[in-house]
Amino acid sequence: MNGIIVVDKPSGKTSHDVVQEVKKTLGVKKAGHTGTLDPLATGILPVCINEATKLGPFFSLDTKEYRATMLLGVKTDTQDIEGNVNASDEPRVSLNDIEHTLHGFIGKIEQIPPRYSAVKFRGKPLYKWAREGIPVDLQPRMVEIFSIDVEEVALPYVTYKVSCSKGTYVRSLCSDAGDILGCGACLAGLRRIRCGVFFEEDAVSLEEINPDRVISMVDALPELPVIDVDYPLAEKLGDGYQPVVEMFRFCHIPFVSVGDMVKLIDERRRLVAIARMLYSSDQLAAFDGKRQAMKILRVFNRGS
Repeated sequence: MNGIIVVDKPSGKTSHDVVQEVKKTLGVKKAGHTGTLDPLATGILPVCINEATKLGPFFSLDTKEYRATMLLGVKTDTQDIEGNVNASDEPRVSLNDIEHTLHGFIGKIEQIPPRYSAVKFRGKPLYKWAREGIPVDLQPRMVEIFSIDVEEVALPYVTYKVSCSKGTYVRSLCSDAGDILGCGACLAGLRRIRCGVFFEEDAVSLEEINPDRVISMVDALPELPVIDVDYPLAEKLGDGYQPVVEMFRFCHIPFVSVGDMVKLIDERRRLVAIARMLYSSDQLAAFDGKRQAMKILRVFNRGS
């Protein structure tokens, strides 16, 4: 069994806990998630099964979307409500203040990861340094906020939807917004409602995990153009062959540009490989047949 199952992670469980439950329920040996969710958070957690664990790097730049609830007037050491309270204050802010502050984060921003996070420093997660009481000089990271929409204000709580890049910490976003508003803030609730091409309607609860809900590897990357290959070429690719132009003389090559990634699929609609085009579709038609057409980035075992 190869593919991706999109789990609706419940609050209180770690992402690792969810992966273990998937392995146990489906009886698979190898599985891994893409994009950690904190135990407090709920929502979309794609879990890759067996050969699909090789797809991880191709999901890494996917856009994430969250619905967050921010608690104004409370600062904690973990930047969420599960931490120790460092300071508290009554929020004296208006809807306009809140919207202006949150909208100010839209664009590319520098963000310092929370002290209690899985980001590694000298090979060890930050939360371990924090628990040992050892201060770490954290360097800011560049992330991008695509949009923020305030959905509800019921002070001291503010609920908003945020679309952002990989690596964005919504906890830090809440904390930074609270500092700007002058009252402090922390994350009170978080739900991931989109992870790349996966949406809430794709997700299943832990109780609903079954083989019928596993998404095929081909369908997991819908944005990549498809090139169909015959059995002999599929076998060659599995052995590490880097294909040349003449191998595709009788294949339909969709319109692609230099640098585009494509997925190569066999006659049984199984994912054979993912490749990066060295030339555009138009160029391939004019080149000598011995010229390498694309660079194979990853091959997959179709027999398991």
